[in-house]
Amino acid sequence: MKESQFVALREKEWLAWDLWLEGNKRQSRAKRQAASITLENLPSAFRRLCHDVSLARDRHYSSVLIDALQQRVLAAHQRVYGARGDLRRRWLVFLGAGLPRLVRAERRFVFAAAFLFFVPLLACILLAQIFPESVHYILSPDTTAEYERMYAPEAQRLGASAKDAADGQLALLMYYIGNNVQINFRCFAGGMLFGLGSVLLLIYNGLVIGMVAGYITEVGYIDTFWGFVAGHSAPELIGAVLSGAAGLKIGYALIAPGRRRRREALTEAARGAVRLLYGAAFLTFCAAFVESLWSPARSLPFALKIGVGLAFWGVLIAYFCLAGRGRHAA
Repeated sequence: MKESQFVALREKEWLAWDLWLEGNKRQSRAKRQAASITLENLPSAFRRLCHDVSLARDRHYSSVLIDALQQRVLAAHQRVYGARGDLRRRWLVFLGAGLPRLVRAERRFVFAAAFLFFVPLLACILLAQIFPESVHYILSPDTTAEYERMYAPEAQRLGASAKDAADGQLALLMYYIGNNVQINFRCFAGGMLFGLGSVLLLIYNGLVIGMVAGYITEVGYIDTFWGFVAGHSAPELIGAVLSGAAGLKIGYALIAPGRRRRREALTEAARGAVRLLYGAAFLTFCAAFVESLWSPARSLPFALKIGVGLAFWGVLIAYFCLAGRGRHAA
């Protein structure tokens, strides 16, 4: 094939690459309609562009054509992978400064969610010590028996049912991630019921966790239970509070939109609420790794597990109170 024929055959797609590389802001409406490079066909189009370079070299086409094609390949590669690097940088900035600043900015929702979650939790721990039979008001006999087996000193794997323990460590990690994300998303989505769903889920989760903790403590499995939950308690419980705060923010926008339309208020509130949910997801994702890899380890001393758990609480509280306060924090 002659070079002129090759150019005529492939020139339209090269033009589309040129338009895509220019960026949408510099394109007219007609040019944007002419461009055919989209996120859906980007991988296949990039492979064709690389193939064009290879063909041009093999057929000894002019250096001008080969150089132009190579420049397109390099520019496309830089734009795609440079964008990924920029995304990683934004995530690091968000976790390093943006998230703690957001939590402080939304502290009224965070404090409300913490109150709804931790007050029932602590109350149930105390109640189970005074009236152990109260556990049956919240948990069924089968459920309480299962929790006893999970934290018994002779348990096959602490914190896991017999079936889950047999599935292996990786399966447990996936289970913990899925379970934590499911709880967080429910607390967030409950905000669409004018915040009532988030309120009820925060209270319910606090009651269940507190009653389990109180009952297992009263049974006497202190070392196995508290040694297991100490390490991952801070990121997991704070993540639950942040997801609940996100749901409360959504609910408040629906209840009190102010002078805006309810849809506008919801859209504005969702921006901050979704970012809170991102933070909650990151925390619970980290908690799942600790819960599956560190928490079940029987070889670690009880005092060490408790110490590490308290250290996590201290670090996270300091992080949310102090991080992102610098003048140049993003």
